[in-house]
Amino acid sequence: QVQLVESGGGLVQAGGSLRLSCAASVRTFSTSNMGWFRQAPGKEREFVATISWSGGRTYADSVKGRFTISRDNAKNTVYLQMNSLKPEDTAVYYCAGKRGTLVAVTARLYDYWGQGTQVTVSS
Repeated sequence: QVQLVESGGGLVQAGGSLRLSCAASVRTFSTSNMGWFRQAPGKEREFVATISWSGGRTYADSVKGRFTISRDNAKNTVYLQMNSLKPEDTAVYYCAGKRGTLVAVTARLYDYWGQGTQVTVSS
């Protein structure tokens, strides 16, 4: 059974930083594409960043230059370093995994999901 567990969320002031972690219990982690999505109250879930099995990275325009996605295959963990946080970054952040080699920015193409971690940025 695949399980993704996020951690690292919390309350931070605008301009601050947080690092999210996602520990995956999946045997094929090293060959999975991993992504981060977020969902604010009253809004649809939106793409934040993805990292392919080979290390290629793709970011949403809204976070480019501020967020960095990375992975440690030895620890089956993916990270999201968030700097220069803004109040509009406030959301529940979800980790997701996708089998196969194609990179995706669409939530419905991901195969497994974590439970989410709340990030709140105060102004």
